[in-house]
Amino acid sequence: MSGKTFYLETFGCQMNAHDSEKVIGTLEQQGYAQVDSEEAADLLLYNTCSIRDKAEQKVFHRLNDYKKLAKAGKRFGVIGCVAQQEGEKIFERAPYVSLVAGSASYRRLPELIARMEAGETRVTGLDDRQTDEAFETEFTARKNPYRAYITIIEGCDKFCAYCVVPYTRGKERSRGSESVLEEAKRIAGMGYTEIQLLGQNVNSYRDPTGKKSFAELLAAVGEVDGIRRVRFTTSHPRDFTRDIVEVIDAVPTLCDHVHLPVQSGSTRVLRAMAREYTREWYLERMDWIKAAKRKISLSTDIIVGFPGETPAEFEETITLLNEVQYDVVFAFKYSPRPNTPSLVMIDSISDEEKSKRLQILLDRQREIQRANYDRRLGEVLEVMVEGNNPAREQIVGRSSQNIPVNFSWPHPIAPAPGSYQQVRITRTFPNSLVGEAV
Repeated sequence: MSGKTFYLETFGCQMNAHDSEKVIGTLEQQGYAQVDSEEAADLLLYNTCSIRDKAEQKVFHRLNDYKKLAKAGKRFGVIGCVAQQEGEKIFERAPYVSLVAGSASYRRLPELIARMEAGETRVTGLDDRQTDEAFETEFTARKNPYRAYITIIEGCDKFCAYCVVPYTRGKERSRGSESVLEEAKRIAGMGYTEIQLLGQNVNSYRDPTGKKSFAELLAAVGEVDGIRRVRFTTSHPRDFTRDIVEVIDAVPTLCDHVHLPVQSGSTRVLRAMAREYTREWYLERMDWIKAAKRKISLSTDIIVGFPGETPAEFEETITLLNEVQYDVVFAFKYSPRPNTPSLVMIDSISDEEKSKRLQILLDRQREIQRANYDRRLGEVLEVMVEGNNPAREQIVGRSSQNIPVNFSWPHPIAPAPGSYQQVRITRTFPNSLVGEAV
């Protein structure tokens, strides 16, 4: 290769963003320097996500956009979930790609990169679903200025009918609690005050050393000197236990927010989705959370138009919204994903009907959210600064409840990202709060 520079583009969720931090740290240890443009890079990497509809097509379109750069002697690598899903087919469709690697092989990146530098044109780092490959890497470049991530569990054993993750991330593998706590202490020593624990099903964590439950690990991370906030995502209702609520009540540094995807309000649809819980099971966990001493903010994920969902079953999802009163809902139309069990189901609901149901749900949630946020008028919230919006002369941040808060700042120098400010809420919008620094 002509040099040691790389460009990395990341698609998808927070886990992918943190995976990219691991890749960047590893490449920098190999003597590479990160650059901000494709034209300036010798190695171009695309960290991909396969959750959304037509994700692989979007990756190939992206690669095709930069096909002309291959003529300049640049190398290309596709990593992440689409890489694991499509495998060596990527070489066939984009022959200028030299590296295809799934997330389980990031520890092997130095070896894979060395092979590519030596002239190999088809280097792969792919694993089957049963891999025990560790997902920890020796080097992580912390690129977020105010929040540090720790992956505590990788993979998924749930096999929901619509989800490709078990096939791209492999089986569930948890880190030892001592390893997690050592990393948390290193992070605190770097000056970070907020940690977010990550996993496809983060609360399915099983300490391989047997020393701590998930709730006990939450408490231990929250008690690390210097840490003021601990978040965790994403949880699965099947493994959501009462002690998680109890530990949020007991440890003030644990954020008063729970993201618990429900996907549907209909027990029959949940059964078809292979979610392995019922509407009643889910609502019992909502009752636990609402009975907590602290007011815990709730958010969720919902899929509308799953194969066979009747209008009455969709209405059950709307009534669940009314009952739970979420602060935030992430809602999506069902779309088939490669290798998933739902591919054999008859997807008879038209895209037009799916769009109609999605809009009904979003409109109802907008009403709920506005009412929830209106109740916060006059409250004083602790907000961690994430940046600023010069156009509106506002500081941008987030509350412990994970609600975006924009606030006015009376001083010429903006507060630093990662700092904390007390903010009195003076206005509300459907997706954010507005206030003034106290």
